[in-house]
Amino acid sequence: MSNTPVKKPRIDLDGVLLLDKPVGLSSNDALRKVKRLLNVKKAGHTGTLDPFATGLLPLCFGEATKFSQDLLDADKVYETVVRLGVCTSTGDTEGEVTETHDVNVNREQIEVVLKQFQGEIQQVPPMHSALKRDGKPLYEYARAGITLERDARDVTIYAMECLDYQAPFLTLRVKCSKGTYIRVLGEDIGKALGCGAHLQALRRIQVGHLTLDHAHSLEAIEQLPEINRTGLVDAPDSLLSTFPEVVLTEELAKRFLQGQRLPMRTEGMSLPQIQRRVRVYRGMDKRLLGTGLMTTFGVLAPERVIANVHVRCEI
Repeated sequence: MSNTPVKKPRIDLDGVLLLDKPVGLSSNDALRKVKRLLNVKKAGHTGTLDPFATGLLPLCFGEATKFSQDLLDADKVYETVVRLGVCTSTGDTEGEVTETHDVNVNREQIEVVLKQFQGEIQQVPPMHSALKRDGKPLYEYARAGITLERDARDVTIYAMECLDYQAPFLTLRVKCSKGTYIRVLGEDIGKALGCGAHLQALRRIQVGHLTLDHAHSLEAIEQLPEINRTGLVDAPDSLLSTFPEVVLTEELAKRFLQGQRLPMRTEGMSLPQIQRRVRVYRGMDKRLLGTGLMTTFGVLAPERVIANVHVRCEI
């Protein structure tokens, strides 16, 4: 008789868990750990955090993965410690020191320079990044000692606040658009100050409307009994709480799930001035059906549709 333990079958689970990623783990490693702890089938993360970075990493399970692109496209908020006077090969603590300079800047000079980087700016993606060239991430070329030309990209810094300055350490809070490299921002600020810089620490505190306040650490998840861990997973529509709500009758719900466009104009209905995204429910059991686009003509067009009949919905 074999003593090999029988593996539990993985479960279907739909929802989102907000993870406070620890330092030293890649986003994929963190996802694999949580997937194993919850014993779920289908999972994905919503935007990479470097191993040296910590903070908010939303993990989507099952049907919630259909809405993960919204978080990839969402604005982000970070808190970072910039170490002035030292440049590294990677722009963070994982690289080798390439230059050192004296730091002779004051708070007023820093505030002037920070204003130069607010609004729409251009960034050249770093070689130590996951961007792909010919099917290979740039960091693989960098590790082989190869530097490739990269085109500058437009990004937006909506707000940047100096939280503290104790030379040579500068602490910032940055709200930015998707695709912004905080490492590059730190390096560019250092160049503008004339002393160079790299990131000493980086923590993501917000993704779209989701905040770190409601995130769970790996340790906290591990300490829970296995049967209670899925209780940390929020319903899929927690990703959509900023969307207006549309509730359909049973008949209209069937047509929506079949991909049909639905005329929704009724007496007294307030129609949007522009086409807008909405979250759609079936009225009978308040089941989430997916997202749709409501046009100015009162037509609801299905966008992303939920297939699983056992979706949890809690708004």
